[in-house]
Amino acid sequence: MPDDRGAMTHPHAKPTVRARARELRRQGLTYDEIQSELKCSKSSISLWVSDLPKPVRRPADPALASAAAKRRWEPTMRLREAERQRTRSAATAEIGALTDQQLLIAGVCLYWAEGTKSKPYRPQARVTFMNSDPTMIEVFTAWLRHVGVEPGRVRFSLYIHESADIPTAERFWADLVGITVEELGKTTLKRHKPTTDRKNTEDGYRGCLRVDVRNGADLYRRIEGWWCGIVLAARSTDTDHGTRT
Repeated sequence: MPDDRGAMTHPHAKPTVRARARELRRQGLTYDEIQSELKCSKSSISLWVSDLPKPVRRPADPALASAAAKRRWEPTMRLREAERQRTRSAATAEIGALTDQQLLIAGVCLYWAEGTKSKPYRPQARVTFMNSDPTMIEVFTAWLRHVGVEPGRVRFSLYIHESADIPTAERFWADLVGITVEELGKTTLKRHKPTTDRKNTEDGYRGCLRVDVRNGADLYRRIEGWWCGIVLAARSTDTDHGTRT
């Protein structure tokens, strides 16, 4: 029987592709690995190489296995990303313009989730907010203006790993909040630990920006009161809807 019998079982495929598939199979590659290289279906590969001996199982090549898995998932991931974008756009449109009351509530919730709060073991009344997400900083600084905090009372400083591109990060945050680099407070460097498996090492890593409000005791007490008001309103809404006993 001719050695290339399998190559004749699928006459519509390009002879060069069939020949290459058979060559790779003789080298011991799996169907997934051949598919990753030739970009053809495994059913076609099976037809082309059905007459060849099954290769001896060998340790998988991680790079080839990863490429094959990525290729299989690409159509699904494209569909998921398109759906994610549609959902995100629809949800964005639901918000629209914020009323003064809505912005007040949004800022209070943001601070109570991410800002510094007084503790029984560490009583304090200061307003300090720190985050690595630029959009969180944008919303919080807009909220500070909304509640009447003068720009001169707001101080900014950077917290970042010492191995990062510090000048670039300082320029980024200064531009975001509308000040010069010189107006930033002293940058605090976090010492790099080689044993720590850090994930935030990509080019976009910019550390965290800290926002402090000078003479912020009165504002902090107002934030506490606003938050209590939100909690009471939420409880009242639950009662009205019959969800609390």
